[in-house]
Amino acid sequence: MRTANSPTDASIVVDDLSFRYPGAEDAVLSGADLEIEPGEFVAVVGGNGSGKTTLCKSFNGIVPHFYEGQMEGTVTVAGLDVPNSSVSELSRHVGYVFQEFDNQLVNPTVFEEVAFAPINYGKEDYRERVHRTLDLLELDGLEDRFVWELSGGQKHLVALAASLSLDPEILVVDEPAAQLDPVNARETYDHLARLNEDLGKTVVTIEHQTEFIAEYCESVVLVEDGAVSWKLPIEKALNRLGDLRSQDVHPPQVTRIAERVFDEQRLPVTLRAGTNRLEELLPEEMPTTTSESSGSLDRNADPVVSFDGVSHSYQTLRSGTRDVLDDLSLGLYPDERVALLGSNGAGKSTLLRLITGLETPDEGTVTVDGIDTDTVLPERLAEDVVYVHQNPEEMFIDDAVRADIAHYLADRDYPDTDERVDEVIDFLDLEAVADRDGRLLSVGQQRRASLAIGLATDPSIILLDEPTGSLDLASREEVGRTVERAGSRVETVIIATHDLELAASWATRVVVLDGGDVIADGPPETVFADPEDLERANLYPPQVVRLAAELGLDPAPLTVEAFVDRLDVTDGSRSAMTEGAR
Repeated sequence: MRTANSPTDASIVVDDLSFRYPGAEDAVLSGADLEIEPGEFVAVVGGNGSGKTTLCKSFNGIVPHFYEGQMEGTVTVAGLDVPNSSVSELSRHVGYVFQEFDNQLVNPTVFEEVAFAPINYGKEDYRERVHRTLDLLELDGLEDRFVWELSGGQKHLVALAASLSLDPEILVVDEPAAQLDPVNARETYDHLARLNEDLGKTVVTIEHQTEFIAEYCESVVLVEDGAVSWKLPIEKALNRLGDLRSQDVHPPQVTRIAERVFDEQRLPVTLRAGTNRLEELLPEEMPTTTSESSGSLDRNADPVVSFDGVSHSYQTLRSGTRDVLDDLSLGLYPDERVALLGSNGAGKSTLLRLITGLETPDEGTVTVDGIDTDTVLPERLAEDVVYVHQNPEEMFIDDAVRADIAHYLADRDYPDTDERVDEVIDFLDLEAVADRDGRLLSVGQQRRASLAIGLATDPSIILLDEPTGSLDLASREEVGRTVERAGSRVETVIIATHDLELAASWATRVVVLDGGDVIADGPPETVFADPEDLERANLYPPQVVRLAAELGLDPAPLTVEAFVDRLDVTDGSRSAMTEGAR
């Protein structure tokens, strides 16, 4: 979007760009061409490994100056030739926020972090720059806070502030919604929209969540096999369903619903557009259907995990302690698939770590399979509990997945190590990557391999921390299949996630944390029917649930498939709707 304030040289021009990392057989980019005009708000999409991140890292010179390799073609950014310009010079014009934004925060306090670049560039007005930037992102008042004390959403905004402190014309943000709860993710996009509209900055995001793309961006760039397949306006781009799916990009839920209802090419891509299109075809009063779920949970068995009056806090330098859990009581039962939801900092990961015994409560008791976790070492609990980290690469220490699985078994003196390794590799369909270094696999493969490490011990409980974060469609489906398969082997699966679409379609029970305690607990259809509790916890129901609410479907279906099935039971068949749309 061009504005009166748009700088005339804030453009990005990529011409026949190819790039090969050292030691790699194939080029990650091959003949990529792209032009982004000043003041545009552009989303770059593509499957994991398509080359989209490498392409965007060429905008600020990280490629080829930091990640060295064989580069051909040209990249011109803000009038500068990237290969012949230093990263220092380019950083004055291009701000970059990494997907792992924690890693780029290098100073103790917020003020020092945001002031770091202006001070290093000799800007005498660095104090004014810091306060101006913090005020712009509504972070004023946090100047003296230690970075490590902040929530995930605040840290992300601090990383954004630091990248803006030199007032660059171009801003690149890698996966702004991946590690944030839905409200913080939306807040980040609101800030990016204001920077684009009010200050005329060129904004480029790398994004998998097409709902955000549809609401905020102006155009979409599809990267496929190292080349740019096309750049199109939002509505046209998100209607290229075949192209998107071929690169494992999931269209918005409203578009997927419309695809199955309307027999035409132009489909709505936003909630508002979908509501307007669908409400024309529905009767004035929608019939109420009976939910398949009883709305209650079967808790006749003894819990496999129980929290009894558990409080837990962390020490801080400034305020002494930070309470995370406060007198929490909760029982988790056999054969449940539990989704833990809550904002960044709500205590989801802490709750998982308490189950593993890696942390113990300040007050109260955590019991796992009848064992008080405060009375045994975590190694003892690991026989029954598998914990798959949010960053699965941390679980790999050998040069092959097979060796990693064997290492963990040998450390615990399990008999028949070779047989167990072969069995779990076959169970999770890991033969193709069993002899590869786990640290070099795709994120989806890493999650599957890290789960194999734990499943080899025949546990009864699986804990997964953000299993679908930062994954494209194929990797998410791969993880979903892995979780389903693992669930057939163990008693209880517990997932901490911001992915409400996953929670709605997979979980039998949803537990929402806020303020250190449980504020909602029940089947997904019950929990997602109460928007007030979700809003309190910085959560939004999945788009399909919000669409159902707009159209008066009660109870709301939780998946695209269930939504379309509900339309079929209303007055008129799907074919009649299609005829009406014509």
